[in-house]
Amino acid sequence: MSVDTQAIIKKYQSKTGDTGSTNVQVALLTARIKHLTKHFKAHKKDHHSRRGLLHLVSQRKKLLTYLKGTNTTAYSNLITHLGLRK
Repeated sequence: MSVDTQAIIKKYQSKTGDTGSTNVQVALLTARIKHLTKHFKAHKKDHHSRRGLLHLVSQRKKLLTYLKGTNTTAYSNLITHLGLRK
């Protein structure tokens, strides 16, 4: 997989050693979703992976809903950095 997880964790962590915060999880999911989207441009009939993509999208949506309810400033900063439309 072409996702550089360590770089994403360093960019979105709130303090050193933070690997599981909501910001980091959403950033990692977004990177995996973008990678799979590129994959589907070449492999249109890969329905097994498409099911996994739908799972990742719904998981990211749940995490974003949680973040919006707990910390709206972090939510708005994260979606602007990631380029998500909301």
